[in-house]
Amino acid sequence: MAKAIDTIIRHSMVMTIGTFASRILGLIRETIIAAFFGATRQLDAFLVAYTLANLARQLLAEGALSATFVPVFSRALSAQGETRAKELGRQALTLLIVIGLFVVCLGIILSPQLVSLIAPGFSGEEAALAVSFTKRLFPFLLIISLSALVMGVLNSLGSFFVPAVAPAVSNVVFIVIVLFFYKKYGISVLPIAVLAGGVSQFCVQWIWSAWRGFVLYPTKINRADDELKTMMRLFLPYVVGLSFNQLHPIISRVMGSFLEAGSISVLNYADRLLQLPLGLFVIAISQAVLPTLSKVSSNKDEFVEIFRDSLRFSFFLILPISIMAVIFSPEAVNCVFYRGAFDDWAWRATSQSLAIYSLGLLGMALTNVTLRAIYACGLPKGAMLVTSSTVVVNFLISASTMRWLSYRGLALGVACAFTSGAFLGISYLARATGKSLKIFNLKWCAKLALSACLLVLFSIAYKFLLPYPFGRSTIAKALWLIGAGVLGVSVYGFITLFCRLQEWKWIIRSIKGED
Repeated sequence: MAKAIDTIIRHSMVMTIGTFASRILGLIRETIIAAFFGATRQLDAFLVAYTLANLARQLLAEGALSATFVPVFSRALSAQGETRAKELGRQALTLLIVIGLFVVCLGIILSPQLVSLIAPGFSGEEAALAVSFTKRLFPFLLIISLSALVMGVLNSLGSFFVPAVAPAVSNVVFIVIVLFFYKKYGISVLPIAVLAGGVSQFCVQWIWSAWRGFVLYPTKINRADDELKTMMRLFLPYVVGLSFNQLHPIISRVMGSFLEAGSISVLNYADRLLQLPLGLFVIAISQAVLPTLSKVSSNKDEFVEIFRDSLRFSFFLILPISIMAVIFSPEAVNCVFYRGAFDDWAWRATSQSLAIYSLGLLGMALTNVTLRAIYACGLPKGAMLVTSSTVVVNFLISASTMRWLSYRGLALGVACAFTSGAFLGISYLARATGKSLKIFNLKWCAKLALSACLLVLFSIAYKFLLPYPFGRSTIAKALWLIGAGVLGVSVYGFITLFCRLQEWKWIIRSIKGED
């Protein structure tokens, strides 16, 4: 069991390294968008369209398909070998193409209705632009869905670096297209860049999978295949459950369409910055957890121990990031976005949204790992319960606070939703397994609390003793932020190491490659 958590941490560290380039390039991409388009209704229209296409992709491909495919594929690979796993993967590819084409066609036809649903505050030219963008972006669903399937295959094979770095290739393609064709096409260049980036992301992973000996191509579906039946039986319940989880961006878009112009844009910019720690650490850990938990799902004792250790490691890793994101949000937004059309209002609004989002970063981390554990157990009702509860909390808080907090209320709704979802998911798994998880014991919490308090004190002292260089170059600003990060990590790392937290033993063993 110690070997399992070491393997998870090792894989997550590999993914973190691979994802780092992608997230940095993603920030560069958003910086370019901010400089060219600012926080305007035109960009709001594109973001609404992108949300619709991305929503369908997250729901069907990276959502329900990943939740059903990876556990079944991992068990088939472990128990029946590569030949059987290849057969299952190719059938899943066929199934995905059929479903994906249907959803793409349906989405294009229903684009006007979908835009009216997600952005009822839009009218006239902005609504027409959002519909046009939506029609162009829906093929992105099929492209990126195929990429998600290949990623699931590679993760199950223990290959995490290439799937993590593939989005970096996508971002490079996106940036190049926008820089070269912005003057010719204006904001219409964004859908073109998104589609081209998606194609490149799929190709990189497919080529790597083929090099590993897993050549994926469509094949005839065997309706008598038991594993495929299991995937199809779980697919619809997971779609229903995950559909609730994908309502969060819709809530923000719908309510944001009634607020001041640019509200949707600033929430998107804040979310993009938040995606850096989420992608580097949270998603990396949860992606590594799913195949491992799937293989031991029949052994409750081992399953619970791996799940508990994964949660604790996630909490240990994300706590300092959450604290520093709240404290340094104005400086981070200023450094990354403050230029061109991105004005003072956009800077202040994005900074406030980022700080509030960051309050829920721990909840997002724990919810991600918990949902992966629920998928590994094959409990669609549990996933539905957790995701639906987060939507209810998000809606109630957003609706009740947006009148006096504006876009800040929408960010608060998301933060509270995922925090409550984490507690509910952990409680549900404890009941489902019949085991006491004993995740957060008093001694462990006290050590982390001490480390967090000292981190806050040192971070605030850094801001006051060495003021942020507002009037200087981007390089000077970036160096200031790097200094803040190095100080924070050093303080937190030293105190937790001094307190002899077990998580350091796991990290050291993983780096050394010890079992």
